[in-house]
Amino acid sequence: MTILVTGGLGFIGSHTIVELIEQGNDCLIIDNLSKSTVEVVQRIETVVQKKVPFLQVEMLDKEALRDVFRAYNISSVIHFAGYKSVGESIERPLLYYQNNIISTLNLLEIMQEFNVKKLVFSSSATVYGDENWPPLKEDLPLSAPNPYGRTKLMLEEILCDFVTANFGWSVALMRYFNPIGAHKSGELGELPFGAPNNLMPHILKVASGEKNSLKIFGGNYDTKDGSCIRDFIHIMDLADGHVKALQYIEKNMGCEAFNLGTGRGYSVLNLIHTFEKVTGEKVPYEIVDRREGDIVVSIADVQKAETSLGWKAKYRLEDMCKDSWRWYQTIGALSIK
Repeated sequence: MTILVTGGLGFIGSHTIVELIEQGNDCLIIDNLSKSTVEVVQRIETVVQKKVPFLQVEMLDKEALRDVFRAYNISSVIHFAGYKSVGESIERPLLYYQNNIISTLNLLEIMQEFNVKKLVFSSSATVYGDENWPPLKEDLPLSAPNPYGRTKLMLEEILCDFVTANFGWSVALMRYFNPIGAHKSGELGELPFGAPNNLMPHILKVASGEKNSLKIFGGNYDTKDGSCIRDFIHIMDLADGHVKALQYIEKNMGCEAFNLGTGRGYSVLNLIHTFEKVTGEKVPYEIVDRREGDIVVSIADVQKAETSLGWKAKYRLEDMCKDSWRWYQTIGALSIK
Protein backbone atom coordinates (compact mmCIF):
# COMPACT_ATOMS: atom_id res chain seq x y z
CA MET A 1 0.00 0.00 0.00
CA THR A 2 1.20 3.49 -0.89
CA ILE A 3 0.94 6.82 0.92
CA LEU A 4 0.22 9.64 -1.53
CA VAL A 5 1.96 12.90 -0.59
CA THR A 6 0.67 15.94 -2.48
CA GLY A 7 3.00 18.92 -2.74
CA GLY A 8 5.70 16.50 -1.67
CA LEU A 9 8.62 18.50 -3.07
CA GLY A 10 7.99 21.52 -0.84
CA PHE A 11 9.78 22.33 2.41
CA ILE A 12 7.53 20.36 4.75
CA GLY A 13 6.52 17.70 2.24
CA SER A 14 10.07 16.70 1.28
CA HIS A 15 11.16 16.26 4.90
CA THR A 16 7.99 14.29 5.69
CA ILE A 17 8.69 11.97 2.74
CA VAL A 18 12.11 11.20 4.24
CA GLU A 19 10.60 10.48 7.66
CA LEU A 20 7.90 8.25 6.17
CA ILE A 21 10.37 6.20 4.13
CA GLU A 22 12.84 5.86 6.99
CA GLN A 23 10.00 4.42 9.08
CA GLY A 24 9.32 1.77 6.44
CA ASN A 25 6.51 3.30 4.37
CA ASP A 26 6.10 3.35 0.59
CA CYS A 27 5.34 6.81 -0.81
CA LEU A 28 4.26 8.43 -4.04
CA ILE A 29 5.01 12.14 -4.53
CA ILE A 30 2.87 14.39 -6.69
CA ASP A 31 3.64 18.07 -7.24
CA ASN A 32 2.88 20.56 -10.00
CA LEU A 33 6.35 22.17 -9.65
CA SER A 34 4.87 25.68 -9.46
CA LYS A 35 6.70 26.37 -6.19
CA SER A 36 9.30 23.61 -6.20
CA THR A 37 11.87 21.87 -8.38
CA VAL A 38 12.24 18.29 -9.57
CA GLU A 39 15.83 18.31 -8.23
CA VAL A 40 14.33 17.77 -4.77
CA VAL A 41 13.44 14.21 -5.81
CA GLN A 42 17.13 13.45 -6.28
CA ARG A 43 17.97 14.98 -2.90
CA ILE A 44 15.30 12.90 -1.19
CA GLU A 45 16.66 9.77 -2.90
CA THR A 46 20.18 10.65 -1.80
CA VAL A 47 19.01 10.83 1.82
CA VAL A 48 16.88 7.66 1.85
CA GLN A 49 19.16 5.69 -0.52
CA LYS A 50 16.34 4.40 -2.71
CA LYS A 51 14.20 5.46 -5.66
CA VAL A 52 11.05 7.40 -4.82
CA PRO A 53 8.26 7.61 -7.42
CA PHE A 54 7.28 11.12 -8.50
CA LEU A 55 4.57 12.39 -10.86
CA GLN A 56 4.11 15.96 -12.03
CA VAL A 57 0.38 16.45 -11.52
CA GLU A 58 -1.84 19.53 -11.49
CA MET A 59 -4.50 18.89 -8.85
CA LEU A 60 -6.92 21.30 -10.49
CA ASP A 61 -7.04 18.70 -13.27
CA LYS A 62 -9.42 16.14 -11.82
CA GLU A 63 -8.81 13.55 -14.53
CA ALA A 64 -5.03 13.72 -14.00
CA LEU A 65 -5.61 13.15 -10.30
CA ARG A 66 -7.94 10.25 -11.05
CA ASP A 67 -5.21 8.65 -13.18
CA VAL A 68 -2.89 8.68 -10.15
CA PHE A 69 -5.38 6.68 -8.11
CA ARG A 70 -5.94 4.29 -10.99
CA ALA A 71 -2.22 3.59 -11.32
CA TYR A 72 -1.31 3.17 -7.63
CA ASN A 73 -2.81 1.27 -4.72
CA ILE A 74 -3.15 4.27 -2.41
CA SER A 75 -4.06 3.67 1.23
CA SER A 76 -3.90 7.21 2.63
CA VAL A 77 -3.01 10.79 1.70
CA ILE A 78 -0.95 13.55 3.26
CA HIS A 79 -2.05 16.77 1.60
CA PHE A 80 0.53 19.59 1.52
CA ALA A 81 -0.23 21.01 -1.93
CA GLY A 82 -1.35 24.64 -1.86
CA TYR A 83 -0.16 28.21 -2.10
CA LYS A 84 1.03 29.70 1.20
CA SER A 85 2.21 33.32 0.83
CA VAL A 86 0.16 35.66 3.02
CA GLY A 87 1.23 38.71 1.01
CA GLU A 88 0.45 37.13 -2.34
CA SER A 89 -2.92 35.95 -1.04
CA ILE A 90 -3.85 39.53 -0.18
CA GLU A 91 -2.83 40.71 -3.65
CA ARG A 92 -4.37 37.75 -5.53
CA PRO A 93 -7.18 36.30 -3.38
CA LEU A 94 -9.00 34.54 -6.23
CA LEU A 95 -5.84 32.62 -7.10
CA TYR A 96 -5.66 31.31 -3.53
CA TYR A 97 -9.34 30.44 -3.24
CA GLN A 98 -9.32 28.66 -6.58
CA ASN A 99 -6.07 26.75 -6.11
CA ASN A 100 -6.23 25.79 -2.44
CA ILE A 101 -9.92 25.00 -2.18
CA ILE A 102 -10.77 23.49 -5.57
CA SER A 103 -7.68 21.25 -5.60
CA THR A 104 -8.70 19.88 -2.19
CA LEU A 105 -12.30 19.34 -3.29
CA ASN A 106 -10.99 17.42 -6.29
CA LEU A 107 -8.82 15.32 -4.01
CA LEU A 108 -11.73 14.47 -1.69
CA GLU A 109 -13.96 13.51 -4.60
CA ILE A 110 -11.34 11.19 -6.09
CA MET A 111 -10.47 9.69 -2.70
CA GLN A 112 -14.16 8.93 -2.14
CA GLU A 113 -14.39 7.37 -5.59
CA PHE A 114 -11.47 5.01 -4.84
CA ASN A 115 -12.54 4.31 -1.24
CA VAL A 116 -9.46 5.99 0.30
CA LYS A 117 -10.68 7.48 3.57
CA LYS A 118 -7.60 8.54 5.52
CA LEU A 119 -6.20 12.05 5.13
CA VAL A 120 -3.65 14.20 6.96
CA PHE A 121 -4.24 17.84 6.03
CA SER A 122 -1.67 20.62 6.15
CA SER A 123 -3.36 23.47 7.99
CA SER A 124 -1.81 26.38 9.88
CA ALA A 125 -1.77 28.23 13.20
CA THR A 126 -3.07 31.15 11.11
CA VAL A 127 -6.58 29.82 11.77
CA TYR A 128 -6.35 31.10 15.36
CA GLY A 129 -6.41 34.68 14.10
CA ASP A 130 -5.17 37.55 16.24
CA GLU A 131 -7.78 37.67 19.01
CA ASN A 132 -6.71 34.60 21.03
CA TRP A 133 -4.01 34.78 23.67
CA PRO A 134 -1.39 32.01 23.81
CA PRO A 135 -0.81 29.24 24.46
CA LEU A 136 -3.20 28.50 21.60
CA LYS A 137 -5.36 25.44 22.18
CA GLU A 138 -7.19 23.47 19.49
CA ASP A 139 -10.67 24.26 20.85
CA LEU A 140 -10.32 28.05 20.72
CA PRO A 141 -12.61 30.14 18.47
CA LEU A 142 -11.13 30.37 14.98
CA SER A 143 -10.74 33.23 12.54
CA ALA A 144 -8.31 34.17 9.80
CA PRO A 145 -6.84 37.60 9.03
CA ASN A 146 -5.97 37.05 5.34
CA PRO A 147 -7.11 35.03 2.28
CA TYR A 148 -4.39 32.39 2.76
CA GLY A 149 -5.55 31.75 6.32
CA ARG A 150 -9.17 31.76 5.27
CA THR A 151 -8.51 29.01 2.73
CA LYS A 152 -7.08 26.89 5.54
CA LEU A 153 -10.00 27.67 7.84
CA MET A 154 -12.58 26.99 5.12
CA LEU A 155 -10.91 23.71 4.26
CA GLU A 156 -10.86 22.61 7.89
CA GLU A 157 -14.62 23.24 8.01
CA ILE A 158 -15.20 21.48 4.68
CA LEU A 159 -13.18 18.46 5.78
CA CYS A 160 -15.03 18.08 9.08
CA ASP A 161 -18.41 18.50 7.35
CA PHE A 162 -17.38 15.86 4.82
CA VAL A 163 -16.27 13.42 7.53
CA THR A 164 -19.54 13.93 9.41
CA ALA A 165 -21.53 13.12 6.29
CA ASN A 166 -19.44 10.11 5.20
CA PHE A 167 -18.94 7.21 7.60
CA GLY A 168 -15.52 5.62 7.91
CA TRP A 169 -13.39 8.68 7.18
CA SER A 170 -10.53 9.80 9.38
CA VAL A 171 -8.90 13.23 8.95
CA ALA A 172 -6.16 14.92 10.98
CA LEU A 173 -5.88 18.70 10.66
CA MET A 174 -2.29 19.69 11.39
CA ARG A 175 -1.93 23.26 12.62
CA TYR A 176 1.73 24.10 12.64
CA PHE A 177 3.47 27.12 13.95
CA ASN A 178 6.85 28.34 12.61
CA PRO A 179 8.93 25.57 10.99
CA ILE A 180 12.63 26.23 10.47
CA GLY A 181 15.74 24.05 10.27
CA ALA A 182 16.75 21.44 7.70
CA HIS A 183 17.63 17.78 7.37
CA LYS A 184 20.90 16.92 9.14
CA SER A 185 22.42 15.71 5.85
CA GLY A 186 22.35 19.22 4.41
CA GLU A 187 20.58 17.81 1.33
CA LEU A 188 17.12 19.20 2.15
CA GLY A 189 16.00 22.56 3.49
CA GLU A 190 13.70 25.49 2.87
CA LEU A 191 13.80 26.50 -0.79
CA PRO A 192 11.60 29.57 -1.34
CA PHE A 193 10.64 30.56 -4.86
CA GLY A 194 10.97 34.29 -5.38
CA ALA A 195 11.28 36.61 -2.37
CA PRO A 196 11.25 34.50 0.84
CA ASN A 197 8.15 34.80 3.03
CA ASN A 198 9.71 33.30 6.13
CA LEU A 199 12.37 34.68 8.47
CA MET A 200 15.12 32.04 8.31
CA PRO A 201 15.93 32.34 4.57
CA HIS A 202 16.48 36.08 5.12
CA ILE A 203 18.78 35.38 8.08
CA LEU A 204 20.79 32.95 5.94
CA LYS A 205 21.23 35.47 3.14
CA VAL A 206 22.44 38.15 5.58
CA ALA A 207 24.78 35.78 7.43
CA SER A 208 26.35 34.74 4.13
CA GLY A 209 26.88 38.34 3.07
CA GLU A 210 24.40 38.21 0.20
CA LYS A 211 22.29 40.86 1.92
CA ASN A 212 23.59 43.75 4.01
CA SER A 213 21.09 43.57 6.85
CA LEU A 214 17.91 41.97 8.07
CA LYS A 215 14.73 44.00 8.49
CA ILE A 216 12.88 43.39 11.74
CA PHE A 217 9.31 44.63 11.52
CA GLY A 218 8.62 46.41 14.79
CA GLY A 219 10.81 46.78 17.84
CA ASN A 220 8.35 48.25 20.33
CA TYR A 221 5.90 45.41 20.90
CA ASP A 222 4.90 44.55 24.46
CA THR A 223 7.49 41.80 24.77
CA LYS A 224 10.75 41.50 26.70
CA ASP A 225 12.92 42.78 23.83
CA GLY A 226 10.26 44.54 21.75
CA SER A 227 10.19 41.99 18.89
CA CYS A 228 7.45 39.49 18.07
CA ILE A 229 7.46 36.06 19.69
CA ARG A 230 6.99 32.85 17.75
CA ASP A 231 6.92 29.11 18.43
CA PHE A 232 9.75 27.92 16.18
CA ILE A 233 9.75 24.18 15.48
CA HIS A 234 12.36 22.05 13.74
CA ILE A 235 11.22 20.77 10.37
CA MET A 236 12.11 17.16 11.33
CA ASP A 237 9.92 17.39 14.43
CA LEU A 238 7.15 18.62 12.18
CA ALA A 239 7.73 15.74 9.76
CA ASP A 240 7.58 13.24 12.61
CA GLY A 241 4.30 14.80 13.74
CA HIS A 242 2.75 13.97 10.36
CA VAL A 243 3.88 10.36 10.60
CA LYS A 244 2.39 10.13 14.09
CA ALA A 245 -0.85 11.67 12.79
CA LEU A 246 -0.98 9.08 10.01
CA GLN A 247 -0.61 6.32 12.58
CA TYR A 248 -3.37 7.91 14.65
CA ILE A 249 -5.92 8.04 11.82
CA GLU A 250 -5.22 4.39 11.02
CA LYS A 251 -6.89 3.57 14.35
CA ASN A 252 -9.33 6.44 14.91
CA MET A 253 -12.21 7.80 12.85
CA GLY A 254 -13.42 11.39 12.77
CA CYS A 255 -11.94 14.82 12.15
CA GLU A 256 -9.39 16.06 14.70
CA ALA A 257 -7.13 19.12 14.86
CA PHE A 258 -3.61 18.99 16.33
CA ASN A 259 -1.09 21.72 17.04
CA LEU A 260 2.51 21.04 16.09
CA GLY A 261 4.86 23.34 17.95
CA THR A 262 7.27 23.23 20.88
CA GLY A 263 5.06 25.07 23.35
CA ARG A 264 7.88 27.58 23.86
CA GLY A 265 8.14 31.09 22.50
CA TYR A 266 11.25 32.79 21.20
CA SER A 267 11.44 36.37 20.01
CA VAL A 268 12.79 37.31 16.61
CA LEU A 269 15.85 38.78 18.35
CA ASN A 270 16.26 35.53 20.35
CA LEU A 271 16.44 33.64 17.08
CA ILE A 272 18.99 36.01 15.57
CA HIS A 273 21.26 35.95 18.63
CA THR A 274 21.02 32.16 18.89
CA PHE A 275 21.93 31.83 15.21
CA GLU A 276 24.96 34.09 15.71
CA LYS A 277 26.05 32.10 18.76
CA VAL A 278 25.93 28.63 17.19
CA THR A 279 27.29 29.57 13.75
CA GLY A 280 29.79 32.29 14.61
CA GLU A 281 28.29 34.45 11.84
CA LYS A 282 27.02 37.99 12.39
CA VAL A 283 23.51 38.95 11.33
CA PRO A 284 23.29 42.76 11.12
CA TYR A 285 19.70 43.96 11.45
CA GLU A 286 17.65 47.13 11.47
CA ILE A 287 14.34 47.81 13.16
CA VAL A 288 11.72 49.11 10.73
CA ASP A 289 8.01 49.91 11.01
CA ARG A 290 5.60 47.23 12.11
CA ARG A 291 4.07 45.09 9.40
CA GLU A 292 0.29 45.18 9.15
CA GLY A 293 -1.36 41.98 10.37
CA ASP A 294 1.59 40.61 12.37
CA ILE A 295 0.52 38.84 15.57
CA VAL A 296 2.58 39.81 18.62
CA VAL A 297 2.84 36.41 20.33
CA SER A 298 2.06 32.98 18.84
CA ILE A 299 2.77 29.89 20.96
CA ALA A 300 1.18 26.45 20.69
CA ASP A 301 -0.51 24.44 23.39
CA VAL A 302 0.89 21.02 22.48
CA GLN A 303 -0.76 18.85 25.12
CA LYS A 304 -3.24 17.25 22.70
CA ALA A 305 -0.54 16.12 20.26
CA GLU A 306 1.56 14.78 23.11
CA THR A 307 -1.37 12.87 24.63
CA SER A 308 -3.21 11.64 21.53
CA LEU A 309 -0.38 11.21 19.03
CA GLY A 310 2.43 10.31 21.40
CA TRP A 311 4.43 13.09 19.76
CA LYS A 312 6.66 15.74 21.27
CA ALA A 313 9.15 18.14 19.71
CA LYS A 314 12.70 17.21 20.66
CA TYR A 315 14.97 19.63 18.79
CA ARG A 316 16.23 22.87 20.38
CA LEU A 317 16.42 26.33 18.82
CA GLU A 318 20.19 25.82 18.57
CA ASP A 319 19.63 22.68 16.45
CA MET A 320 17.27 24.56 14.15
CA CYS A 321 19.88 27.26 13.55
CA LYS A 322 22.80 24.83 13.05
CA ASP A 323 20.88 22.66 10.60
CA SER A 324 19.61 25.66 8.62
CA TRP A 325 23.16 27.00 8.26
CA ARG A 326 24.51 23.58 7.24
CA TRP A 327 21.84 23.31 4.53
CA TYR A 328 22.61 26.78 3.24
CA GLN A 329 26.33 26.11 3.09
CA THR A 330 25.78 22.75 1.38
CA ILE A 331 23.11 23.51 -1.20
CA GLY A 332 20.85 26.39 -0.21
CA ALA A 333 23.18 29.21 -1.26
CA LEU A 334 23.14 27.81 -4.78
CA SER A 335 19.35 27.53 -4.79
CA ILE A 336 17.89 30.50 -2.90
CA LYS A 337 18.04 33.49 -5.23
